[in-house]
Amino acid sequence: MSALAVLGDAAVVAKRNLIKIKRVPDLLVFTTLSPIMFVLLFAYVFGGAIDQEGGGSGYREFLIAGIFAQTVIFGATITGAGLAEDVQKGIIDRFRSLPMSPSAVLAGRTLSDVVNNLIVLFVMSVTGLIVGWRIRTSFFEAAWGFILLLVFAYAISWVMAWVGLLVPSPEVVNNASFIIIFPLTFIANTFVPLDTLPGPLKVFAEWNPVSAVTQAARNLFGNPDPNPLAPDPTAWPLVHPEAYTLIWAAAVLLIFVPLANAQYRRSTSR
Repeated sequence: MSALAVLGDAAVVAKRNLIKIKRVPDLLVFTTLSPIMFVLLFAYVFGGAIDQEGGGSGYREFLIAGIFAQTVIFGATITGAGLAEDVQKGIIDRFRSLPMSPSAVLAGRTLSDVVNNLIVLFVMSVTGLIVGWRIRTSFFEAAWGFILLLVFAYAISWVMAWVGLLVPSPEVVNNASFIIIFPLTFIANTFVPLDTLPGPLKVFAEWNPVSAVTQAARNLFGNPDPNPLAPDPTAWPLVHPEAYTLIWAAAVLLIFVPLANAQYRRSTSR
């Protein structure tokens, strides 16, 4: 089957998933409500304590890139849960009976989740602007910041696709992914500067790819640490966060695209 045919099939599967969001709007509503609550919680409950001199306004700008990173990574679990649900309900068996490329199912699912993440980022950006977040760089730098977030989330979607095909139900995807994603997003610079962390945790956080994508977005939005005395990061991933993010995204795609496709073939051959 030609590459154009695979892309055409993937577009049809992506359209099917987006129509599902349109017909079940509750899914999108609750996906966006959770990060909005995180923004309000950290901005107004913790922000004043962390940034006492600025009343939390500087921290709110510092916070938003971290919330963006956390949200798009958690959003990747939709890929795994959706695939597990499709396997459980026999939708995958229906796809197998159609004259379409098997790899289009996974490509379509991950592409539709990029659109979902784009919508969520838009809603969160509006929320951030309301609570005081501002972009202090150029349009192109800010756009590159959003693209980096989407690229990183797309790579994580393939990890979740593999997990979704391994486990027996969508509920297991949520529980299994939470165990991995929760420490990755919290032992990072998403919510607090790294210089407050103890030794081993600080080293882990400095090399954590979530810290890199957050630092890259923060730099590209022009939202530095609100503490003027905070030291500049010295670890290579945080000095070159854009390159480190792209290296991680490429490595994840190289490993998990073949793994997810192989697991899909095993799952559909049972």
